[in-house]
Amino acid sequence: MSTTAAPTQRVNWQSIVAKYQNPDIRRSSWQIINSFVPYIILWYLLYRSLSISFWLTLPLAVLASGFMMRIFIIFHDAGHGSFFKSQNANHFWGIISGIFTFTPYYQWRHEHAMHHASAGDLDRRGMGDVWTLTAKEYAEMTPFKRLGYRLFRFPLITFGLGPFYMFGIAHRIVRKGASKRERNNVWATNLILLGIAVGLSFLMGWKEYLLIQGMILFLGGG
Repeated sequence: MSTTAAPTQRVNWQSIVAKYQNPDIRRSSWQIINSFVPYIILWYLLYRSLSISFWLTLPLAVLASGFMMRIFIIFHDAGHGSFFKSQNANHFWGIISGIFTFTPYYQWRHEHAMHHASAGDLDRRGMGDVWTLTAKEYAEMTPFKRLGYRLFRFPLITFGLGPFYMFGIAHRIVRKGASKRERNNVWATNLILLGIAVGLSFLMGWKEYLLIQGMILFLGGG
């Protein structure tokens, strides 16, 4: 490619993506509908399918986990303030999406902003990123810590137990140094999730609830 062609190509790309830089309330609203409604319907179908066959439940759980990922995308974009023009609308749907994805909105929003601010900076690692060491740091670790570092990257843990732990347990804990709004949001999210779990357990049985929600979190988190 010639050096004179590159600037022109950059301008062309900028003009192509420019129309996607601003939120479109019609598209945002439609994405909320076509993400939340199918997810809720699939949740009901998952419950009904348990009385028929687990082999019907499993593919439905895979499909439901996909819609949970769609809801998390809405959650993510609301956290960036880019899903709606109104920041109040972003916060509202961020909180609602956070309940559906077991993630407290304000605490995650802060950690994710810190992640973007420090990504690629070796002196500011540890906030919202994957545990990464330099070769020198790895060589200086004890054998036990090396084993932990390697296990952390084992696919079953990275894409299975790790995300399950994050969404099921880690997000239930208030981070050190959290603001009052973040603390309140974590506890409110936990209480709402507990209320939903208790209510659905009474309606369908606690084993059924844990099986369905556990499968969705495991598959969607991975």
